[in-house]
Amino acid sequence: MPNMVIEDNPTRTRRRYRDREREQGEARLMNDYFVDNPTYDQDIFQRRFRMRTPLFLRIVAAVTSNDMYFQQRCDATGRKGLSSLQKCTGAMLVLAYGTSTDAQDEYLRMSDTVTRDALIRFVEGVISCFGQEYLRRPNEDDLRRLLHVGVERGFPGMIGSIDCMHWEWKNYPTAWAGQYAGRSGKPTIILEAVASYDLWIWHAFFGTPCTCNDINILHCSPVFDDVLSGQAPNVSYVLNDREYNRAYYLTDGIYPSWAAFVKSITSPQLRKHKLFAKHQEAARKDVERAFGVLQARFAFLRHPCHVWDKHLMGKIMIACIIMHNMIVEDERDTYLNYYDPSEFLNDRPRNRRQRSSGQDDEQPFQYSTQRIGSLSSCMTNREQLHNKETHIALKNDLIGHIWQKFGDDE
Repeated sequence: MPNMVIEDNPTRTRRRYRDREREQGEARLMNDYFVDNPTYDQDIFQRRFRMRTPLFLRIVAAVTSNDMYFQQRCDATGRKGLSSLQKCTGAMLVLAYGTSTDAQDEYLRMSDTVTRDALIRFVEGVISCFGQEYLRRPNEDDLRRLLHVGVERGFPGMIGSIDCMHWEWKNYPTAWAGQYAGRSGKPTIILEAVASYDLWIWHAFFGTPCTCNDINILHCSPVFDDVLSGQAPNVSYVLNDREYNRAYYLTDGIYPSWAAFVKSITSPQLRKHKLFAKHQEAARKDVERAFGVLQARFAFLRHPCHVWDKHLMGKIMIACIIMHNMIVEDERDTYLNYYDPSEFLNDRPRNRRQRSSGQDDEQPFQYSTQRIGSLSSCMTNREQLHNKETHIALKNDLIGHIWQKFGDDE
């Protein structure tokens, strides 16, 4: 058999190495934002990065210590690689402006592949480092604050409002088109969230196809798992000489008539009904405002998503919600005047980071991690949660309470 000679394809070219001069990108970034006298001041930084400089540096330090990928290392020639600030800035700008991953190449000197990898690892690092603290159920201090604000707004026992948001999915698998296409005809994935007056998102359930409505999502959601298992904290309040022991959410008209929901009145005729509908719809807009601010801060969530992997979409959504809550905590005192924290926090520091280390009160209030009760108690809790008579009685008492509290202003 004659020897066979395999010749190289003349049209095939070797991959070119592009010297992006990453050192210049790092120097430019440092001079623009992170030196003592930067080119752009704090206001411009906050507008472009969606947060203040100390908060962003805190996130960078946490994800860098959590993942070696963000640590600056030298290559085989002894040349320094991309810094942690370059990689985190590239990921943050993609989320903030919703641009493609290669849009940061000219400024940060990062390739499309590196920016994409940095984005994936950045959102994973945010979830790993801050998810337990900033995407949790309300602790003891949070409940006091939420219930206090609910009383001031005319809704004793109210701890937030619940609704759903749609995120369009552009690069969806063709076989899933019918499952994820809703009334608009475009495939979307739904986020169910609970938000409070300060725009903090306490609950996030993402991944349901668009063909499901809010009721279908509610039956799949874990929002009431702690109530069914008996782990929810006791909340007691009195309305019109009637005692209630369950907190509730404000909802729109599609949600069922459960004891944990308070809906508005469709086409109210009486003055007290119109007043109740006015205050209920105004307070329920908290979750709508939270969705609007979330999409305004992270334009990546406002545009159709080009990600192929549904699980990666979920990570990006959850990471953006966590950073949104971190921004709310960092800036809450600058735009809220609903309450005086010293009235109900017993003059304790509001942030756990401000407390001295080693103290017993440094640990947050934790819900029980053990399942309480049997199947019969779970069914009893479910029956109480779905009780329509309690829903009607609570709604009527709230109508009377709001009329007594705000009726003189009409």
